[in-house]
Amino acid sequence: MSLNINYSLNSSLNNATLLHLYKTLLKPRLIEEKMLILLRQGKITKWFSGIGQEAISVGVTLALEKDEYILPMHRNLGVFTTRGIPLYRLFSQWQGKANGFTKGRDRSFHFGTQEYNIVGMISHLGPQLGVADGIALANKLKNNNKICAVFTGEGGTSEGDFHEALNVASVWSLPVLFCVENNGYGLSTPNLEQFNCNNIADKGIGYGMESHIIDGNNILEVYTKVDELAKSIRKNPRPILIEFKTFRIRGHEEASGTKYVPEDVLEFWRARDPIDNFESYLLNKGILTSSLIDQYKKEITAEINEHLQVAFNEEKIIPDLKTELKDVFKPFNYQPIKPSSNKKNIRFVDAISDGLKLSMEKHNDLVIMGQDIAEYGGVFKITDGFVDKFGEKRVRNTPICESAIVSTAYGLSINGVKSIVEMQFADFVSSGFNPIVNLLAKSHYRWSQKADIVVRMPCGAGVGAGPFHSQTNEAWFTKTPGLKVVYPAFPQDVKGLLISAIQDPNPVLFFEHKALYRSVYQDVSDGFFTTEIGKANLIKTGNHLTIISYGAAIHWVLEVLGSLSEISADVIDLRTLQPLDVEIIYTSVKKTGKAIIIQEDSLFGGIASEISALINENCFEFLDAPVQRVASLDTPIPFQTDLEQQYLSKNKLRERIQSLHQY
Repeated sequence: MSLNINYSLNSSLNNATLLHLYKTLLKPRLIEEKMLILLRQGKITKWFSGIGQEAISVGVTLALEKDEYILPMHRNLGVFTTRGIPLYRLFSQWQGKANGFTKGRDRSFHFGTQEYNIVGMISHLGPQLGVADGIALANKLKNNNKICAVFTGEGGTSEGDFHEALNVASVWSLPVLFCVENNGYGLSTPNLEQFNCNNIADKGIGYGMESHIIDGNNILEVYTKVDELAKSIRKNPRPILIEFKTFRIRGHEEASGTKYVPEDVLEFWRARDPIDNFESYLLNKGILTSSLIDQYKKEITAEINEHLQVAFNEEKIIPDLKTELKDVFKPFNYQPIKPSSNKKNIRFVDAISDGLKLSMEKHNDLVIMGQDIAEYGGVFKITDGFVDKFGEKRVRNTPICESAIVSTAYGLSINGVKSIVEMQFADFVSSGFNPIVNLLAKSHYRWSQKADIVVRMPCGAGVGAGPFHSQTNEAWFTKTPGLKVVYPAFPQDVKGLLISAIQDPNPVLFFEHKALYRSVYQDVSDGFFTTEIGKANLIKTGNHLTIISYGAAIHWVLEVLGSLSEISADVIDLRTLQPLDVEIIYTSVKKTGKAIIIQEDSLFGGIASEISALINENCFEFLDAPVQRVASLDTPIPFQTDLEQQYLSKNKLRERIQSLHQY
């Protein structure tokens, strides 16, 4: 066979290394060929083939040290095999068996493993790049001279997350190899319909980033060049964009086929097969022999068959309800730290700042990230002075890219570093919605990986800020299993709950109502203390009815009740919306027989609706009146003062409480 790949410029490796490269290339190819047979037999459900692209996965993985993280995609089987994962575990993963990595909860390559320093992707491909930023940031903070490599395809470079991740990596000089496998098609869409530049590597220019183009089918070029770049980055931390020119011989996944690819293009790339060409090169050099090829194939085939049998013999997972529910959150052994009796009368905003400061002192690697939070101190001045006290490495101004920063926080957690992300306004979280609900929320359930992150959410109306700076959007997240949602109303609670949220290894959405920042004062305990997440507070007792609320609305309730001396009510401040303290609700409703839930959010689909349903399902025989919900208008939040006041549920509260009392 004549060679269609030029190996002459990369021939400095010794024979043992060359043979190791060949055998390591061969292994994923033989596994894939077996998987395609099993797919046709119905023994696996789906397959994303990387045939023709093995040199990239193998070359990059061998160039990295074993304790350096790699973040692969669907077609990077060679990453997993080169890292030495036992094949029966991979086979079990693909069959949804317990010996896999996700307990049957996710399929194919949607998994990670700390044991092998691999972080698998989710179907929303873009956030993977930001996760690599976080892992690299942790490496840089630890000063351990480690790098990480993250894969994406040419289609993924059109996603906003690609641009956000490269921008963050460049601004922060993060030691990341961004590896783009350019096979010419995003599923069936050709590059000319994806972007308007000659090379993906050209995109690095706009971010001030070094970039390279590598022949992705040339194992010697991949391995030697990536090895060279990896060594350089370890000495001089910085991101590098690598475009690997390659092609996948089979479809995006087996069901899609390749009819959209012109036959001459397929023939061109078949002739550039990375294994066939390298095999011919080694045979021509006398380094490889036919008998050695047969030996390698027999060894690998025997290993495949042996491990397949182990996976086939493994029992099916038996669904266990307790296990499924238990694994949504990482277990957290809450250790109460009692508040001091020494107190100081401070504002809500000061209590938040104090809780953050004490947590930064306790956790000496805790990182805070957000827009304008460093020298400027944040738009609400909550982190004013923090950069002087804790340094710019731990108090980090971010570019305006919420998605990449949330993903970065997840990468920090994977690499053992706690973080807090401040959304400048809770409204802006929509730009970071995907990584919150698909990475953070599902992380422990999918592969037992904690997401040790607090996302601070300055929220709420009453400050004349209009529809993009006034939302209280907690309902977006209480619906998502795996997220804890905290929403305090008083300075003592906000301090204790914030400290607890930072202690908790699970992702916490921490809502802070802006209108309370400088209007609500309370005597707050000095020093470090915790308040348990998931426990509501009975702040007023009575017998006529139960009033349930949280955030700014609690203060509306207390104000209204202060002028209604004839009404005696239990007032429950939920404080935490997920997990919800249903016991305190049920106990109160069974006593009073009447319940009203007040929220600032619009009515439909809000937390009040869920609580109302829970009360009806669990306390119906104790009710003396229909459960009432009070909420703001089902419109966006207007800016003008009179319109905003009309919008808010506060205006309906007095009438609705009196009506329920008189029912």
